[in-house]
Amino acid sequence: MVIINKIKEQRFLFEELTKRDFAKKYKRTVLGILWSVLGPLMTLGVMALVFTQFFGQNMEHYVIYLFCGNLVFNYFKESTFTGMTSLHDNAGIFSKINVPKYMFLLSKNVSSLINFAINVVVLFLFCIIDGVAFNWKFILLLYPIGCLVLFSLGSGLILSALYLMFRDMKYLYDIFTLLLMYLSAIFYSIDVYPLKVQYLFYLNPIYVYIRYFRKIILENSIPKLSFHLLALGYAVLAIIIGTIIYKKKNYKFLYYI
Repeated sequence: MVIINKIKEQRFLFEELTKRDFAKKYKRTVLGILWSVLGPLMTLGVMALVFTQFFGQNMEHYVIYLFCGNLVFNYFKESTFTGMTSLHDNAGIFSKINVPKYMFLLSKNVSSLINFAINVVVLFLFCIIDGVAFNWKFILLLYPIGCLVLFSLGSGLILSALYLMFRDMKYLYDIFTLLLMYLSAIFYSIDVYPLKVQYLFYLNPIYVYIRYFRKIILENSIPKLSFHLLALGYAVLAIIIGTIIYKKKNYKFLYYI
């Protein structure tokens, strides 16, 4: 509630930051905002071309399966990577003006969320083309999306504080996200593994959100209550840890810029 009130007080700044972050991403490009769709589609095309021969031959709607994984992972990677550098990149502003520093992180996440929303629409178009039936359960996708946004915000709070103190985080995070991609079952199915190994994948929050998407879209089924609690638990835990770190290190941020 306090954060919402702060955003209302600083509404003009927040809107300008969001506009700037979104416009800056496509500055001096010929296609502009179209890259928010073309980029993921080109990546999806390459992955489909490479992995269909290995993993997708016996899997129905494999492109949609890939798209769901790619969509969730790319949003998390983009929002957390830009969030990680948000304080450092805007040090020139908050070192001169007293504004809530988390607003810079929020503006980055909103910018990434706009791209994510555009690509969700593209995913639905692919579903129509590939013959995936729409039903009322698709509305439930708002739940994993909400959890994913909260989880990404919490992760961004943690990363932005650490990056100010340790610039090595940028390089370490590149390696971590690469590892995370392979552990999120984006292009393969975990069904080939023993049941005990399959359970280990649920220790990965990104896989949980990807799995929720696939259950709704491809399996036409609603996840169990325990699955919902797990998805929410990861989001809440990330927000709590991120908030604690942010509050403890907030007064020290100016020393590291």
